[in-house]
Amino acid sequence: MKWLSMNSPSSIRVNPPRCAPPSVSKKFWLLLLIGGLTVLFALKTAWDLQPLPAALSLGDSEVRKPLLFDRFGNPLAISYQNRWSVQTVPLHEIPQLLQNAVIESEDRNFLSHGGVDWPARVHALAQDLRAMRGVRGASTITEQVVRMLHQRPRTVWSRWLEGIEAVGLEGHFSKNEVLEFYLNQVPYGHQRRGIVEAARFYFDRDPATLNVKETLALAVLVRAPSGLDPRLRDRSLERRLDKLAEHMREKGLISEDQYRRAISEGFEFAHSRRIIEAPEFVQHVFNSTGAGVLNSNGSITTSLDGRLEQKARQILRNRLEALRASDVGAGAVLVVDNRSGEVLAWVSESLSAGESQGWVDAVTVRRQPGSTLKPFLYSLAMEMGWTAATLIEDSPLSEAAGLGLHSFHNYSRTYYGPVRLRVALGNSLNTPAIRTIRFTGTQRFLDRLRLLGIAGLDKSAEFYGHGLALGDGEVSLFELVQAYSALARHGDFLPLRVLSERHLPPGEISAVIGPAAAAVIGDILSDPQARRLEFGESHLLRFPVQTAVKTGTSTDHKDCWAVGFSERYTAGVWMGNLDHRPTRGITGAIGPALILRALFAELDRDGETGSFATWPGLQAVNICAVSGMLAGPGCPRMEEKFEPGKAPAGPCSLHSTRDGGDASAGAESISAHPSSVIELLQPSPGLQIAVDPRIPTELQAFAFRISKNIKAEKVEWVLNGKAVGVSGKDEHQFLWPLCRGEYTLHARVWQSGKSDSVETPGVDFVVK
Repeated sequence: MKWLSMNSPSSIRVNPPRCAPPSVSKKFWLLLLIGGLTVLFALKTAWDLQPLPAALSLGDSEVRKPLLFDRFGNPLAISYQNRWSVQTVPLHEIPQLLQNAVIESEDRNFLSHGGVDWPARVHALAQDLRAMRGVRGASTITEQVVRMLHQRPRTVWSRWLEGIEAVGLEGHFSKNEVLEFYLNQVPYGHQRRGIVEAARFYFDRDPATLNVKETLALAVLVRAPSGLDPRLRDRSLERRLDKLAEHMREKGLISEDQYRRAISEGFEFAHSRRIIEAPEFVQHVFNSTGAGVLNSNGSITTSLDGRLEQKARQILRNRLEALRASDVGAGAVLVVDNRSGEVLAWVSESLSAGESQGWVDAVTVRRQPGSTLKPFLYSLAMEMGWTAATLIEDSPLSEAAGLGLHSFHNYSRTYYGPVRLRVALGNSLNTPAIRTIRFTGTQRFLDRLRLLGIAGLDKSAEFYGHGLALGDGEVSLFELVQAYSALARHGDFLPLRVLSERHLPPGEISAVIGPAAAAVIGDILSDPQARRLEFGESHLLRFPVQTAVKTGTSTDHKDCWAVGFSERYTAGVWMGNLDHRPTRGITGAIGPALILRALFAELDRDGETGSFATWPGLQAVNICAVSGMLAGPGCPRMEEKFEPGKAPAGPCSLHSTRDGGDASAGAESISAHPSSVIELLQPSPGLQIAVDPRIPTELQAFAFRISKNIKAEKVEWVLNGKAVGVSGKDEHQFLWPLCRGEYTLHARVWQSGKSDSVETPGVDFVVK
């Protein structure tokens, strides 16, 4: 065998080629990576882009609150915490100089680019790289609009999205629409937005009234409003302003004269109008009005008189502080114009401000009205036939309350016997009011109050009972003043309004109270002599200009009221505690009356208010001040007002004894009054009386009573068909010894000058 040498060429072993996998180009992988990133970038971009608005108008009232002004243009409430400004103006009302200045200062190529100014962006990027920091943004006006619409963090990614959306925005809206939105919404310092807010903040004027320098300042301030405040007299603002003015002169956008004025004129600062403090009124306006009442600039002009509002608030605060020791913690004031029903002052104050009750609006919260409803009760009785001279019995009065007995009494616990309606209302006597609502009926009185806008009385007549005459139920100061203003308008009801309007909408006024009755009620409430029995001379309620005044105090002194009206104004005051805690003996005549007097002193200051207009249908008649009949020679005389046909038919004979007449005839004339009905006052039907086990039965008695306005010669008390006692002349009660059982009581009454007796209807009661 021959071996080949390994070094011999013939000995070289040639291996066959291997099957290697195909190689992939690095370029391919790079392209694949780039493509994938591009797709992800595009998807991320598409995902983060936000839809364009349907219109560049602010129709979303939920994200903005309008400005409120008083009737003289003074601001009431301006919230700068809103996303948008509502102080907007259309583009054609914005001075052309201001439009040009903003474009030159912010986006010189605005009219030519398509949403993004690419050359400016490149130039800004170069500046940033050279400085190694952000020097220039190069955002166009359109991109800034996008930034306002779509709030994002200030990042490079956000800038990319804003550029795309800016191009889309200009594809949907015109340059004018974009510019108008920008000028009205561009952020300034101090949380102001738009040129209107900025002009009013810095110069207290509208943009159209600014001089050349102030106009250019608004354009420059957009760039750095917090650092270029013109009120700081910073020279950096002047330098930028001069540079802008020079550039605009070179481009022919301002004249040589305007340029000289821009660099020579100063800023005319004015003291900003003080915001009037009226938070409860503002909240009520926001809650009760809609966007339809907005003015063209997004504001609302209200009916409020800012000066009067501030004065009323100070008066109320001072009085609350003075009564702090009497545990009076809150109060409210409402003043309206009788002619238009416009609210002029709306004040709610609490010494507990800061607690939860400090934010309760005491003007609209419902409380017990005390005696303040009585004028409406008596006006209703007059429409049903009574007059101001009608006699009403004032004596202790009780009536059933469930199965028990409720006693009514006057505030002073004094009773005056038969009194004229004028005296009963003027002195706010309680038992005559109960007898009056018995005459009118509770349901009819309740219906009248509801027609006067007192919606808080929403229960049934049976729920309130006769106590409605004395203030059972709850009403608000707003409702009460609204009702009293109807009295001031001779019975015409007009809902109160909080917006300033020159003309009344047709059909809004409705006649609720008879004009003659309303006129007489106003005369009574403004008559100092009518209230002398309970209030004395009451100089506090005697105003220099004729003013009808009514006070009221609820049970346990929890609520104190004073309401009044002059020929021109109606005002009401409430004082108490918002947590229903009673005050320490404060009444309407002590607390609110002094505030009411101070308010009308302020209202009458201009001398525009005079005496009440006399209702043409009324006639003045001399009557007897005691009997209410036509005055005779010996009568204490007074003048009373009557509707035609309602004056007393005959002369008073009560005082005719001075001329030899019979005094009993005069006494009979009083008892013959329609209110002098013979009835049992005690017991009331269905009354249940409990014998006190701690006291011997023989020492316990119950008083049977009849009306005191009956001139009785004798009264026989009949129990279960048997006479148990007799009362003598002018005696109106009998003390019956208590005995357990079921009973029916009658009273047989013999009246003066009459031979036959009159028997009252029977009343069933039980003694347990």
